Amino acid sequence: MKLRLTAIAVSALLAVSVAGCATSEQNVRGGTGALIGGGLGAIAGQALGHDTKSTVVGAAGGALLGAAIGTVTTPQGQTQNLCRYQRRDGSIYTAPCEGNGGGAYGGSGY
Repeated sequence: MKLRLTAIAVSALLAVSVAGCATSEQNVRGGTGALIGGGLGAIAGQALGHDTKSTVVGAAGGALLGAAIGTVTTPQGQTQNLCRYQRRDGSIYTAPCEGNGGGAYGGSGY
């Protein structure tokens, strides 16, 4: 019993630590999917196998599957880089960056 609780606590701690390092939306969704999948996998493993090994295998499988689903289902945002420009009258506007999507200089030999 104590080993099972330790395994669940370690699985949850690892999933939370991975989710805490995520920065992009895709990484956040992957981390959340891993956390939810790991928890559900641990519950399913325990319900099906009634032993620690089944719980750990279920948690690992659920975390992998949850991370994969969370990553794949991330909606694709705008892939075009936008830059801020200033008109001659002083007003600011945003538009696609000049050049290959890098800076606003557009390779003009700055």
